Order: sequence, then C-alpha cells, then structure tokens
Amino acid sequence: MSSSKTIDNGIAFSKKQEQVISLLKHKKLKRINLLEGSVRSGKTWISLVLWAMWVATQPKNACFLMAAKTLTALERNNLNLLVSLVGADNFKFSVQSKKATLFGRRVYLEGASDARAESKIRGLTLKGAYLDELTLFDEDFFVMLLSRLSEPGAKLFATTNPDSPNHWLMTDYIQRADDGELDFLRIKFLIDDNPYLSDEYVRSLKAEYTGVFYERFIKGEWVAAEGVVYPEYANNSKCYTVEKPPDDISFATVGVDFGGNKSAHAFVCLGFTKGFKSCVVLDEFYLKEQISPERLSQEFVDFCKRQKEKYPLYEAYCDSAETTLIQGLKNAAMREHLTIDVKKAKKTKIIDRIRFFNSMISQGRFAILEKCENVHSALCNAVWDESKPDDVRLDNGTLNVDSLDALEYAAEPYMKEMISKI
Repeated sequence: MSSSKTIDNGIAFSKKQEQVISLLKHKKLKRINLLEGSVRSGKTWISLVLWAMWVATQPKNACFLMAAKTLTALERNNLNLLVSLVGADNFKFSVQSKKATLFGRRVYLEGASDARAESKIRGLTLKGAYLDELTLFDEDFFVMLLSRLSEPGAKLFATTNPDSPNHWLMTDYIQRADDGELDFLRIKFLIDDNPYLSDEYVRSLKAEYTGVFYERFIKGEWVAAEGVVYPEYANNSKCYTVEKPPDDISFATVGVDFGGNKSAHAFVCLGFTKGFKSCVVLDEFYLKEQISPERLSQEFVDFCKRQKEKYPLYEAYCDSAETTLIQGLKNAAMREHLTIDVKKAKKTKIIDRIRFFNSMISQGRFAILEKCENVHSALCNAVWDESKPDDVRLDNGTLNVDSLDALEYAAEPYMKEMISKI
C-alpha cells in the first residue's frame, strides 16, 4: 500500500492524492480534468477536495455546476461528502431547488439521466463543472456542457470507472487527448493507491469481481466485454451445484419471463438463506413453444403450488412488458386461492443484474440445484454480444436468456440486501 502524508490543515493524503493537489498548486490543471480508475481508489474523495479548493479561488460572481446521473446519486456520492470535507458553513445545498453555495459561489445541481438532460443546461454560462461517473452520462449532455464552460479559464472536473474502449468518452475525448489534440488531463487511480483500506478488505473486494468487471473496476483498464458473461460459473460450475437445498432458506421468490416467437416461457424459484448470506436456484420451468394464456396461467399456478409446499413463497415478479399476461396470472392465483403477490419486475439495467450475479458467484454466495438444467446451461453459455459497442448480452434467439431474465427478476427486489452483506 502507498504511504500517506498529513498536510498543514490536518487532511491526510495518499501519494497519488498529493500528486493531484500538486497540480492545483502549480497551476497545471487543464480545461478537462478526469480522475479515473478502479473502485475504492480514493479518486472521488480527492476530486471533491480539488474541486472545492479550485472553486474557492474563483470570482465570487461566477457560476458553477455539479451533476451526476441522477440528483439522488449526486447527493449520495458527492454532496454529503463535500459537506463533511469543507463544513456545513462553507457548503450548503438543496436538492429540491437544485442549487448550492460553495464558499459563497453559486452552484447549480443537475441530474443527467438521458439525452433530454442537455436541455437543462442550455443558456448557462459557467466557470466550472463537476461530473460524477462521467461514463454514465449521455454524450449530448457532455457536449452541451463544454459549450457552457465559456468563462475564461473555465474547467471541468470529472470522475469515472473505466468502460468499454468503444465508449464515446474514450473514442471522442481520451484518445484524442492522448494524441495531444485536447487540453485534457487524465489521472489514473488504482485500489492499491488507497492506503486507508485494510489488506483484508482489499483482498475481499478483488475477489468479488471477475472477467471484464475485474479488468475495469480493479485493474482500471478500458476493456471490451468479450467471451462468456459468467466466467467463474462457466469454468467451475460443479462448485456451485448442489443436490438439495440448504436448511436455512428464509423465503423464496419466483421470477417470470414470458415467451415470444423465438423465446421461451421461464419461471425460476430463487431462495434466500437466513441473513441474506446466499441465494439458491431451487426450481425452474422452461417451455419453448406457443401455448394459450390459460395454459400459461395454469402452469404458473402449479409451479408456485409446488414451491409453496417446500418454501415460504409469497411473491412473484414478472416481465413488466406483458401487463395482460400478468393480470392473467393474478386472476388464476386468486381463483386457486394461491396466496402469492404477483408483481411487475423492477427490470433494472441488465448490466447491473449481470454484475450482481457475478459478484455473488465469485463470493461463493450463489448455488443452484442440480435439477435446474436450463438455468445452469444459460449461465454457462451466456456470452457478450461483440457486435455491439456497449456491454450487451447476446440475445438473438440462439441462447437461453429467458431463464436468466427470470432468475434476475426473482433476485432484483433483494439485491441491495444481498450486496449490503458483503
């Protein structure tokens, strides 16, 4: 681990963080300043220190912007931390009004959740901007923001974890900066640059990532998602299959994915052990043929009845795109006096669902009963779509993604609880 040093104001910096502050002191910052690299490397903390120190040197009548993918993320990741760094007297903010003051300077707050967000900053004249997790932003917002940074000496500060080498930030900015075309500073942080993490925690964190996620979030590399999606499971599937369920299943959920022309109807029953220590695929249903809504509803009811005989099961989460079929399942459950709450799935980003299961697998917190052959083969055979610039799981009808969708729908409501137990 790197050593740290305490400067006059009592704040302890790592060697990497000292380098960042030195750039400010020696006036070597650029128009665009990007702090990127692995998770828990200290880049967000020092970026806010840098941002606050720089803003404090700017004219009091200047205007600034702080933004993240959402205002909720901005408050959670940056605004509260900034208060702790400079004090409540020096930084005051209101997410509701989307305004703040930092050392007496006006700061606008924004969320940039989609391409339409760029309209929110039209007409602004800015001296500086701070962006959290830049790769999550739409490029239109970033382009508009650069045009708003029109005050003399205006600067942009941003943080991010690496993404695909085909991401717009890499192709349109970082690569051009490396060729000397842009006034752009790129500072790379690694987890081993952070001296305040215990060796045990670092080892555990490194073990939680596999494949492309390890390359990006631990090694800080901009690499493409290639090959199998769940490498640890595909290479060691026997380590995760069990003959019978564990004794400490607290409850179970069912995920439902509805079939179409090239896809199958899939149900997956997922059990959660006591204290959210692990999750276990307990049973499955898979049928790749055209069936009537009535038969689908009956298959669902029969499947859930079998699960309820063995496990505490009270909820089913279904593909939210099929509202008519969901209502059919609800009606069938009521007719059969089946006490189960049939809900729409949350349908969070697929990449986040993939990351969750890769994390559970790498931590040894995922298991699957041997009889669940469809989920097993789906996990083994899932591959990245290398024809797409973004991280996309191949879904062209040749592979079983239906069982994976159903598995993910069953897990989504309790992913946060599982992650919090890491």
